[in-house]
Amino acid sequence: MKSKIILSLAITSALVLSGCASVNMASKAESAKAKQFNQPSQGNAGLYVYRDSFVGKALKKDIWVNGGCLGESAPDVFFYTEVAGGKVHKIDTESEFSPNGLELMTEANKNYFVRQYIKMGVLVGGAGVELISEQQGKLAVAKLEMAQPGQCSTAR
Repeated sequence: MKSKIILSLAITSALVLSGCASVNMASKAESAKAKQFNQPSQGNAGLYVYRDSFVGKALKKDIWVNGGCLGESAPDVFFYTEVAGGKVHKIDTESEFSPNGLELMTEANKNYFVRQYIKMGVLVGGAGVELISEQQGKLAVAKLEMAQPGQCSTAR
């Protein structure tokens, strides 16, 4: 019996690690425009939230900014939105583990990069978010494609 449980967990973990989730994508033109990393509109800060980790390819995880749905992430995608500069913003992600969010004080006319990552546990499933340097964020986002915003699987 114990070997059947271990085998079942191993198969489930392999599927979660190797599968690939997908979400609705923005157009190539929208993605290319966002990857120009232009200065946000006057008084706002640009917010890039991206996911580039190998772990959890089969998982989709919701992302919220200030309690509103930014979108449902999948591997190798990013979102771009603008938020008010000079304010603290809360970025959260769907997760079975805590903590799973961060507070970010933004300056107007500056871009910020937040990486969503999948946490390893007994089974893969948790997620977290972390602030990344502008240089590292630009390099990561340049390799990804933009997802359509506004579609989360769970309500808040």
